[in-house]
Amino acid sequence: MVQIVIKKRSDTEEWTIIEMQGELQSRYANGLAGNNIGDLHFNKNGVPLLIIGHHILYGKVVSLEKPFAVLVKGISNENNKSKNGNELNDEDSAENRYNIQAVIKTKLVFTTRPKPIIIHVSKKS
Repeated sequence: MVQIVIKKRSDTEEWTIIEMQGELQSRYANGLAGNNIGDLHFNKNGVPLLIIGHHILYGKVVSLEKPFAVLVKGISNENNKSKNGNELNDEDSAENRYNIQAVIKTKLVFTTRPKPIIIHVSKKS
């Protein structure tokens, strides 16, 4: 029997998923990983606004039916001895431990097409 311990830390973060329709492409060959794709803001009514380049997307906040947990695998330090009392290394440990790094309860859904941001400059006469 394998026992897997899941432990919630007191400093567990709360994350949010961002869901967008369509495809997001980078100008550069290195892709999007680790890059800033835009700015996320909320208006006074709590509506999320995502600004990507010269486009704006309006979204909504949705509560998930069942929350997700983000788990990080680690090894328990409590049971580092085998049944006969010998020390076990990390690979031989019979007890795996997963720490909950974050809980995801909400998502921001952007389903509409991006609208271009147009700045109107008034002409002086």
